[in-house]
Amino acid sequence: MFTRIVKMQFRQEELESFLSNFEEVKEKIRNFPGCRFLELYRDKNNETIFFTYSRWEDEADLEKYRNSPLFKKVWSQTKPMFSKRAEAWSVDTLLCLQ
Repeated sequence: MFTRIVKMQFRQEELESFLSNFEEVKEKIRNFPGCRFLELYRDKNNETIFFTYSRWEDEADLEKYRNSPLFKKVWSQTKPMFSKRAEAWSVDTLLCLQ
C-alpha cells in the first residue's frame, strides 16, 4: 500500500466550485478499484490551499485511476481553477492505523 498526497492552490473565486465538485465526485474516487482511503484537507493559514490524501493498494491501481474517464473529467474541471501548479507525492505507507 502507498499514499498519494496532492497539494493544490486555487484562485479565491474558484473555492466554492472546487468544493462543490469534490463533494460530487469523492465517493466515486473512494470506490475506484484499489483506492482504500480518500480525504481532503485545507491549510489552516491559507484557505486557498488544499491537499488530497489517498491510499492505494499499489501503483498500478493509481495509474488505472489516472487513465480513467473519471480522473480525466475531474482533472479537466479542477485544473483550470488552480492559481499555482499542483504538486504531488507518492510515499510508501509504513504504518497504517486504520
